[in-house]
Amino acid sequence: MSWISALADLQQQGEPCVLVTIIEERGSTPRNAGSKMVVTMDRIFETIGGGHLEYKAMELAREMLASRSQDTRLERFSLGASLGQCCGGATVLLFEPMGQPQAQIAVFGAGHVGRALVPLLASLPCKVRWIDSRENEFPAQIPAGVEKVLNDEVVDEVEAMPAGSYYIVMTHNHQLDLELTAAILKRNDFAYYGLIGSKTKRVKFEHRLRERGFAPEVMQRMRCPMGLPEVKGKLPVEIAVSIAGEVIATYNAAFGQDVKKGDTTVAKLLPASRRTQ
Repeated sequence: MSWISALADLQQQGEPCVLVTIIEERGSTPRNAGSKMVVTMDRIFETIGGGHLEYKAMELAREMLASRSQDTRLERFSLGASLGQCCGGATVLLFEPMGQPQAQIAVFGAGHVGRALVPLLASLPCKVRWIDSRENEFPAQIPAGVEKVLNDEVVDEVEAMPAGSYYIVMTHNHQLDLELTAAILKRNDFAYYGLIGSKTKRVKFEHRLRERGFAPEVMQRMRCPMGLPEVKGKLPVEIAVSIAGEVIATYNAAFGQDVKKGDTTVAKLLPASRRTQ
């Protein structure tokens, strides 16, 4: 498959990759300037000449994917003994991350608000997993790039998300909302956690979470009510726009920062009115 076809397919699938291009060649090199390859976490498409140069380029590209880097990089490689290649020339490679999501999001609940929200999130640079136990709640057409997850044990899906993920909980059952909240707060390595509901619901949940031993500073990271307070309205699409707006504000504020266990940086970056709701 050509590199351009691979890029198109990966973009359609929502799979991040790095485009590696030879932009300068000096002396004897295995491929000419302009040669490209596409690197994902487990595949490559096309080649920049093979050998140890290609191996080092793949290794660097996958480091960028693992760190979710959004920045392009230029790297110069001498094709001598250090790379075990006999060409003896030098090559400059350009590394361009493509399709790297700014947010990996788990949306729990395929009800009215979920059905309004997920298409909005799918249009953003986000990787979305849409989770529910009820097959008939999902629409017939799932937005492109969204992974539909049907699981009777939806709480188990919390552990399937990587560190630094975004969680949005809006199920049909308050007890399930509580169990999901407990599992998410127990991990405490999320970039954002939003729970649909009122301030009254938050007070009730905090009381029950305190009984389970959760510290106040951990519970404070929960957004409930979630969404931008400036966006008013009770229609599902109005609520969805408000939530999507807060997601955008969060990943833009936290762009380039690593989220570690217990880190409250994201909370600090949000408007003060959102920290204690």
